Amino acid sequence: MTELWLIGIGTGNPAHLTLEARQALRDAALVLVPRKGPDKADLAALRLAILQDCGSTAPVAAFDMPERDESLPYLERVRRWHDAIAAIWARAIAEARPAGPVALMVWGDPGLYDSTLRIAARLDPRPRLRVVPGISALQALTAAHAIAFNTVNGPVTVTTGRRLRDGGWPPGAETVVVMLDGESSFQHLDPAGLDIWWGAFLGMPEQVLEAGPLAEAGPRIIARRAAARAQHGWIMDTYLLRRR
Repeated sequence: MTELWLIGIGTGNPAHLTLEARQALRDAALVLVPRKGPDKADLAALRLAILQDCGSTAPVAAFDMPERDESLPYLERVRRWHDAIAAIWARAIAEARPAGPVALMVWGDPGLYDSTLRIAARLDPRPRLRVVPGISALQALTAAHAIAFNTVNGPVTVTTGRRLRDGGWPPGAETVVVMLDGESSFQHLDPAGLDIWWGAFLGMPEQVLEAGPLAEAGPRIIARRAAARAQHGWIMDTYLLRRR
């Protein structure tokens, strides 16, 4: 049975890795590294740079990520995509025949709005899993802005851009953190009384931050997001909204 290690690597800064994560990368017998196309070559390069920074000498098996079928309903599209990724992992591991644990580096934390655990569950036979936690985009965002994640005794709702766009402000919410939003879905909210803290490329040299009342900061965020994506070919960002 394969032993599969899912290692959180933070938001792209090698300094975000815990000591446990660095040791795990040194101990792995094989590292799987996804390629996401030429416009996202930086993501694979960052993973390789992290391996070098950790002193890992494990062989690397690079693989191309499959495309999602945008014609399918969302959940079916994701299910088939995950099936295809699991098949690619299984093939890469079988071809490499590692003599020890296989590692996958996961942006942020493997347990927070990431599908790596669900994909791993599709492998047959199921591997023995080890999860090494990482700094999440939520932690990196609040640290970059030097703000608290929650108010005193206050609840926090973590959701996606799709749900914010389709469902609006979550009922009874005070603080809302939005992840996986490629459309700046805060545009669909009534900005009255809302503040926003936004960040892209968190913890990296390219980091971009904006904050303020949503009515004023929203247009700035949209413009800066478009410029950053055009410059780099990809973007990872998240934001926190809070009622005054």
